[in-house]
Amino acid sequence: MNTEMIGIMVIVGLTFAMALPLGKYIAKVYLGQPTFLDFLSPIENCFYKICGIHPNREMDWKSQLRAFLGLNLIWFLLGMGVLMLQGSLFLNPDHNPSMSPDLAFNTAVSFISNTNLQHYSGESGASYLSQLVLVFFQFVSAACGIAACVLVFQAMTTRVAGKLGNFYRYFMLTITRILLPLSIVLALILSFRGVPMTFRGKQTLITLQGDTTRVSRGPAAAMIAIQQLGTNGGGFYGANAAHPLENPDYLTNALECISILLIPVALIFALGFFPDAKGLSRMIFFVMLAGFLILAVPAIYFELHGNPALTHSGISPGQGNMEGKEVRFGAGASALWGVMTTVTSNGSVNSMHDSFMPLSGMTEMMGMMVNCFFGGVGVGFLNFYIYMIIAVFISGLMVGRTPELVGKKIEAREMKIASIIALLHPFLILCAAALAVHADLSRHITGWLTNPGYHGFSEMLYEYSSASANNGSEFGGINANTPFWNISDGMVMIFSRYLPIIGPVAIAGLLAGKKRVPESAGTLRTDSGTFGLMVLAVIVIIAALSFFPALSLGPVAEHFTLYR
Repeated sequence: MNTEMIGIMVIVGLTFAMALPLGKYIAKVYLGQPTFLDFLSPIENCFYKICGIHPNREMDWKSQLRAFLGLNLIWFLLGMGVLMLQGSLFLNPDHNPSMSPDLAFNTAVSFISNTNLQHYSGESGASYLSQLVLVFFQFVSAACGIAACVLVFQAMTTRVAGKLGNFYRYFMLTITRILLPLSIVLALILSFRGVPMTFRGKQTLITLQGDTTRVSRGPAAAMIAIQQLGTNGGGFYGANAAHPLENPDYLTNALECISILLIPVALIFALGFFPDAKGLSRMIFFVMLAGFLILAVPAIYFELHGNPALTHSGISPGQGNMEGKEVRFGAGASALWGVMTTVTSNGSVNSMHDSFMPLSGMTEMMGMMVNCFFGGVGVGFLNFYIYMIIAVFISGLMVGRTPELVGKKIEAREMKIASIIALLHPFLILCAAALAVHADLSRHITGWLTNPGYHGFSEMLYEYSSASANNGSEFGGINANTPFWNISDGMVMIFSRYLPIIGPVAIAGLLAGKKRVPESAGTLRTDSGTFGLMVLAVIVIIAALSFFPALSLGPVAEHFTLYR
């Protein structure tokens, strides 16, 4: 076994090993049990008092959604204002200009929706003030997703109808007890490994060749920590985690890679510590793990074995497909990062996804198209919850019983909401991609696409898959900073962020108001391996039927051209 495979196994193993105790801690935080960070309660209570919030007051699902949407609207307006005026505001030592309205719209929507798609280069496109505001958005957008997830946890496990807790309390605890402590630890480690954390402007350096160059600095470590832990992905530098000042060496690469998947996995483990949910948590974890491995193993295999077209020309693949990758990481670790960042809504990159082998690129797209194999912090479970509702309904039809989930009957209203949310994702991706293809072929808008044919189509399909999955990574090869892409991506991000949160929360609220149905001999156990296989089959069937035709026109067709 080569060293690359050992490194991959260590990274994956440490991720799951660290997620279990973190999941137990997360459950204690939301269940109100004692933790070592309880000394922060006076600070939290101070914020509650200033904002006029009663954290122990129960809120129904409609009130929780109003709070969530209201906060996001305020943050959007703040983001637009700062980004459009940054050129004339303080904390701008490098004198970066203000953003255009369409780019500011795209960036503000991107960061409040936990997408962090960047149509600008961070070191030249944003001032330090803007970067700090975007760091704030990375905290609060991640906290909103986790708070919505905990709300559904409560609805699934509570035995008191309508008791769903308080959104503001979940939101505050997520920031003070989970995201902020973890981010401080990671940011300190990154700083000691060479990641900048300063408010000074560019530094003038002389290279080994004797050339004079200016290197961008800034408060990078703070952004990079929450960028990974909050499955945000928006980096301080344009090259993201491939930049040596954002990801200096293999150790920082491993830590950041672990951070991408840590909280999404820990949240699934946390569900197991809620009342009567241990078996359900186990089933969800193994289905998500199976899906993750189905995508990760082929990607690592193809990247380690290199490009067959080069082999046919007599060029040894050597270290694998190293085009677009950093030598300090290698092909295997880059492929692992590529899958980890796309099965979650992270979107940070330590290599150029545009240079991956066609089928490796397809696995990255499929991770975003399925969007529930661990997924983003909180929202990954919400997407999986929708598939559980559909699987329960289909299973009930197959055995001739009323479908039930954790003792609550699934009826027409819940099924309609679940079906709409499940179909929304492919609808946004495929319709937006079709519009982009039409605009390019009809020459209504030109100059954005640098690669023709199958690969060019893959780039457009990936762009909207990333926007709809609130991922934020890009294939490359597209000049995306244009009004067309900024506005169309922004609209896709809005619909794909808020409706998939509104739908599961509404379903959970409706189910929470129903009486529990006692278990009987004919009750379908949702914590069994059989039901897990049913959920996985539903995910695969819906994804295959929706996306395989489009994937056949892009990465699959490109793959076969390598063997001509």
